[in-house]
Amino acid sequence: MSAIVKALPVTPISAIGKAYGGGFVTGVTVENGQRYLNITAGAAHELKGAWGARGVIIEGAGSFTDSRSNTESMAAAGSELAQKVLTLEIDGFTDWAIPARDVQELQYRHFKPTTEENYCWGRDGDNPNSLPVGQLYTSEFPAQTVFPAFQDDGEEAFSGSWYWSSSQRSASIAFGMHFGDGNQVSTGKDNELRARPVRRELIID
Repeated sequence: MSAIVKALPVTPISAIGKAYGGGFVTGVTVENGQRYLNITAGAAHELKGAWGARGVIIEGAGSFTDSRSNTESMAAAGSELAQKVLTLEIDGFTDWAIPARDVQELQYRHFKPTTEENYCWGRDGDNPNSLPVGQLYTSEFPAQTVFPAFQDDGEEAFSGSWYWSSSQRSASIAFGMHFGDGNQVSTGKDNELRARPVRRELIID
């Protein structure tokens, strides 16, 4: 993790969608009073696999914001998907991870590929750890991303299907998200879903 000092010529929020740090600026999260810029890898670096084995609580994989810590804990417990993500090197950056739940929400909020209505179930979109704070989705918000490369059939587009987060819910399930309609659920760890890696940088004013 490196610090942003002069690397971005614009504010972090207005930089969303811009190429930076091995991927694309995705949004800001807050953890322990510190702000982090989250960066999403391009579509070429997507992976697919099971989160891990059912029936085992993995200590250290419960954060909603610290993607790297979650992923390292998953890998240490034997998750092949997490182990693969940790080996990634993109443009010289090696600190990639499976996104934590609230980081993944930012991916959907800003890079939603489809024009489908949002599912609006439970607490879809609720994100107290983002800047600005994420509100419950409506059927129309978020709309399809404004970034052409991330729209359906764009070169960086997410698939309109299920993606893993690195945030564990229990011994048997972990959080995931559907990138067609924004449904955020917990599902069995042995299901094979996609994962779009992220990394983050500490924002220093």
